[in-house]
Amino acid sequence: MVSDFQLKLDNKNIDTVLVLDFGSQYTQLIARRIRELEIYSEILPWDIDPNMIRNLQPKGVILSGGPESVTQQHTPRIPEVIFELDIPILGICYGMQTLAEQFGGQVISSDKKEFGFAEVTIQEQSILLKNINESILKVWMSHGDCVSSLPKDFKLIGSTETSNIVMMEHASKPIYALQFHPEVTHTEEGQNILENFIVEVCHCNKDWQMQHLIENRIAEIREQTGNSKVLLGLSGGVDSSVTAALLSKAIGEQLVCVFVDNGLLRKGEADEVMDTFESQMQLNVIKADAQETFLRHLKGVEDPEQKRKVIGRTFIDVFDAEATKLENISFLAQGTIYPDVIESSISESKEARVIKSHHNVGGLPEEMKLQLVEPLRDLFKDEVRKLGAKLDLPETILNRHPFPGPGLGVRILGSICKQKIMILQEADAIFIEELHKADLYNSVSQAFAVFLPIKSVGVVGDERRYSEVIALRAVETVDFMTANWAQLPHEFLDLVSRRIVNEIEEVSRVVYDISGKPPATIEWE
Repeated sequence: MVSDFQLKLDNKNIDTVLVLDFGSQYTQLIARRIRELEIYSEILPWDIDPNMIRNLQPKGVILSGGPESVTQQHTPRIPEVIFELDIPILGICYGMQTLAEQFGGQVISSDKKEFGFAEVTIQEQSILLKNINESILKVWMSHGDCVSSLPKDFKLIGSTETSNIVMMEHASKPIYALQFHPEVTHTEEGQNILENFIVEVCHCNKDWQMQHLIENRIAEIREQTGNSKVLLGLSGGVDSSVTAALLSKAIGEQLVCVFVDNGLLRKGEADEVMDTFESQMQLNVIKADAQETFLRHLKGVEDPEQKRKVIGRTFIDVFDAEATKLENISFLAQGTIYPDVIESSISESKEARVIKSHHNVGGLPEEMKLQLVEPLRDLFKDEVRKLGAKLDLPETILNRHPFPGPGLGVRILGSICKQKIMILQEADAIFIEELHKADLYNSVSQAFAVFLPIKSVGVVGDERRYSEVIALRAVETVDFMTANWAQLPHEFLDLVSRRIVNEIEEVSRVVYDISGKPPATIEWE
């Protein structure tokens, strides 16, 4: 089944580059890099129904990396439909290896594996290197296999001391391959290489532009919904906020928003949401105060994934109860974005692996009898923010750090109760307030406090205090796929720690998380 948004794109003849996914952790990054060039890209798994690839009508295809080895049997290969389409191909890492093998070259498991920085010596000029005047490229490698002999009719473009063949291209066809990853920022000329392939080889037009996108989405929403009312679950996060602003611009008073206060939000956030959307934007917002309901359902639940499921189910129950009170609702709007779709394996791969569950992906319960409206379904997070800026959403919403769907439920390790929520809200508020005061908030990508399931001895005045421990977490990242812990000034951390311990009597100790991603995740649960 072809996605609704892609059918609409086809009708507008927007040039598309297909990213064929072999399982790389960087696949989404490839697609985002292409869109940064104002060219539309879509990700499909390597084992997708060939008709979906044909319907996409791509002007070129990029083969991603992946964890498998071409030297093993029954590992992914390029589907025949790619060659039948006779379009430009760029293989990256595993994509290069399977391309070489399928064209008759040899791939071996290398004795000297390459992970991290490497220097590529250019052996021959290529259109991929247009306007790149370096004879040695600094790149990012991540592979254990290598191409040991060129396929027939291919020529060598670049090599390293460890691998003789790390760049190659077909002598007469627009087929290219790279052993390194041009999509990561560590590869210094990576974006230029991708742009040369997409613009110079695939001849794509730069027609994926935000203002045109807004105009098209408004027309699509109006066409889909007609005069019917649309219900939206509003969380106050970037995705649902931009969805609300776009729907409001498209259908005005036909939009009805329901904001579920689950009691797991940041300090004062429920009031901020209502003020922003009801008072400032004049949206029709219904607030469902369900704090006690969520607490009751979460009582005694400690397992992180179980907490997520309980919170998700309870949200649906509360939201559905509010929806049944309304009349003439025909559509349900959701702030689903493209990473949600990809991670939930809604791409219909024959071997789909769900990375994590998303409560807003995968359709609706049959009893709801509503049709879905998902105007952001094909957008990455950075594109959503740009769209929101064009819609004049306040920076306090657009530049807000990410907040997990289950809220503080996954930032309280172990069981949840009202007192733990209040302690964490206060600690988190102090941390964020001081980040703003020190003009550090926008220099980190995400910052928050975590309630740990341990107690610690402290001394306050002349009294011994055996109380809770709070962890602070701040990271710097571009794409949230990898992250470095933020090296905040010691004086700043000292100030935050003293404020938390002095102002929250239930806390005796504050620690700072200095783990990167990997090996740690950004959130603790």
